[in-house]
Amino acid sequence: MTAPRFVAACVQMRSGRDPALNRDAAVAGIREAAERGAHYVQTPEMTSLLERDRPSLFQKIRAPEDDPTLGALRDVARERGVVVHVGSLAVKNGDKVANRAFVIDREGAITASYDKLHLYDVDLPNGESYRESATYTGGARAVVADLPWGRLGVAICYDVRFPALYRALAEAGAEILSAPAAFIRQTGEAHWHVLQRARAIETGSFMISAAQGGRHEDGRETYGHSLIVDPWGRVLAEADGNEPGVILAEIDMALVADARARIPALRHARPVVVVEAAGA
Repeated sequence: MTAPRFVAACVQMRSGRDPALNRDAAVAGIREAAERGAHYVQTPEMTSLLERDRPSLFQKIRAPEDDPTLGALRDVARERGVVVHVGSLAVKNGDKVANRAFVIDREGAITASYDKLHLYDVDLPNGESYRESATYTGGARAVVADLPWGRLGVAICYDVRFPALYRALAEAGAEILSAPAAFIRQTGEAHWHVLQRARAIETGSFMISAAQGGRHEDGRETYGHSLIVDPWGRVLAEADGNEPGVILAEIDMALVADARARIPALRHARPVVVVEAAGA
């Protein structure tokens, strides 16, 4: 049986403080990708809103069932007959916010959702500080979703720094992994490419990650460089720096089996027990 092939696309964005404008930009990017032959289209983390001011964030977000961006992305998936992977939206979750990804099938139905497991609480050397846990709730489960061509492991941005999550997704059958992101420029310049390629190589999986890029209205600067990486770690497509746009690559699912046969690291993994050295 011949392994399936399909065309994957990433929509690189520069989301701002107006959800309606961001929604329209995402819809336009998905339509462009579909017109260029994409079957699966991924948008970045925080597709509908990048807003660091907490009161303003809460005024602008909705519960998923009332979110106009999610509704519009379901509509465009159905209109163009493509799978849409919404990198994430900020949605209401009690008195906090969920950073939630959605997978939408070609009929516009939501087939999977995932809340970001690892929250970005860091102090960077240039003085930038982020405390996602002050606003967002962390997820409690990893998620794999069935696509027409294989299984997708769903993750978001900072998750990419946790290889155990990606191994668990691959062991659960994922052949395509993801880390749609709003990666800060400083850390992106240092780590973005190597992390994406490492997760692909370690698991013998495709890695598809749409990104935010450029200077945003809320003051942050993101790295861009949306990537599609094959299971051998080769970059198949990369966005032009931090500029908004669409990238595409053909995905040959036979390359997953090929990479895993060459380096069967998933099968070779053994339990690790760490002990204190007893000394001489």
